[in-house]
Amino acid sequence: MTMKINFNLLKAILAITCLGQFQIHAQTNPAITAWLQNTVTTGRHYVSGNPTPVTDAVLANVQKVQYSSNNVYITTQGIPTYITGPFLDGNPSLATGQNAIFKMPLSPVQNTSTPVSTTGGNIGQFINGVALFDYRDGVSWQNSTSTLKGGPYGGQGDNVWNRDAVVGERLGFDCAKGHPAMGNYHHHQNPSAFKLDIVVISTICTVYNADGLYVIDSTKHSPLIGFAADGFPIYGAYAYKNTNGTGGITRMKSSFSKRNITTRTTYYTGNTVTAGPPVNSTYPVGYFREDYQYNATSAATPDYLDDHNGRFCVTPEYPNGIYCYFATVDANWNSAYPYAVGPYFYGSNVATKVTNITETVSTYTVANGTTGLNALKLKSDDILVFSIPANDMVAVQLNDINKKDVMIDLCDVNGMVVQKVTLHQGSTLAYFDSRTLYQGIYFVRVHNGSELVTKKILLEK
Repeated sequence: MTMKINFNLLKAILAITCLGQFQIHAQTNPAITAWLQNTVTTGRHYVSGNPTPVTDAVLANVQKVQYSSNNVYITTQGIPTYITGPFLDGNPSLATGQNAIFKMPLSPVQNTSTPVSTTGGNIGQFINGVALFDYRDGVSWQNSTSTLKGGPYGGQGDNVWNRDAVVGERLGFDCAKGHPAMGNYHHHQNPSAFKLDIVVISTICTVYNADGLYVIDSTKHSPLIGFAADGFPIYGAYAYKNTNGTGGITRMKSSFSKRNITTRTTYYTGNTVTAGPPVNSTYPVGYFREDYQYNATSAATPDYLDDHNGRFCVTPEYPNGIYCYFATVDANWNSAYPYAVGPYFYGSNVATKVTNITETVSTYTVANGTTGLNALKLKSDDILVFSIPANDMVAVQLNDINKKDVMIDLCDVNGMVVQKVTLHQGSTLAYFDSRTLYQGIYFVRVHNGSELVTKKILLEK
């Protein structure tokens, strides 16, 4: 007996099977699942002189994640849930909604041809939709006038000695180490609050309390915090020492170091260039990007990164390994050049901002039907509660990426709830106003709908 084959039916079955395999793969691809989706919480900002934040009308984090077989599309306003501002260097801009769709590759590949330099503007996105910029701020030295030009100074510098934004614009960063460029709020560096560093180099958090995307923790692998424009992931400052996922947790170190120079007339290659300003207290070594040199010998050590500020390695999200960038910091947890990505991309497929999606896509939603990721596993050791008498506040801090809103109750000794706050997805700190509370023992209950952690605190006045 001869079997007749319906080839149209067979093709349909194969198509469905392939689609199902892709969807299973897609649902586990961190480039799709890692984004902090939100359709409820709006951003907040500080106005200079007022430590009470203003609530904005623009949604925070990422509003939609869509994907095809090759790309992921991130719809975002570019606004975080942590409070932005104020920007005390005269920056007149506020963080404003960007109404953007970013197209990024799902399967990034190494660029094996001419290196692609990072550029001004967006070179990646953090998982809350906020933009990543590289080291630059558009300001460079003009030798003919012996002044800085570009950006807020106007004019055009020589583009030979280019100012490092992390150093030159520090006074304009908010507590989360970010600021806007024409409304586009962004980070040039590790997005963890200044006040959480071992050595605090900015006092902005003293008056304008805020936090960042995550808290640096030297005891565990840092979380996945974003993706570069070439599609490769970006992690925080700590990882497994060895690239195969062994060797314990250690700080990932930049292989760039400050040059030992007293004049700015040559690059580290020895090439003579148009002179920059003298090395002094106004323009110390490190003020310009060209003040750094790359040490290939250091990069040969597992916990030192390559000239893109990354390495191929195993991570919790990528157990089979992938090339990863790291948001580098020094031993004091202060940001370390080149900060996240660069000065050249490792990959060859650079993301773009699009107006419309022109290919067939699916929308990513999680199994529980919400728009956010699964709730953070609440562990007592990862929750810090402390009183700030000088500010009349009780603070609650989560020592991890907060992937879903967490409810926090402040209770008196009789178990009565006296205040409630929400620690929003994508932020790490929440505060209770303790001005109307009596001194004494209180209990803080942190819960996410399925887990509950209770901490005791002594409120002192």
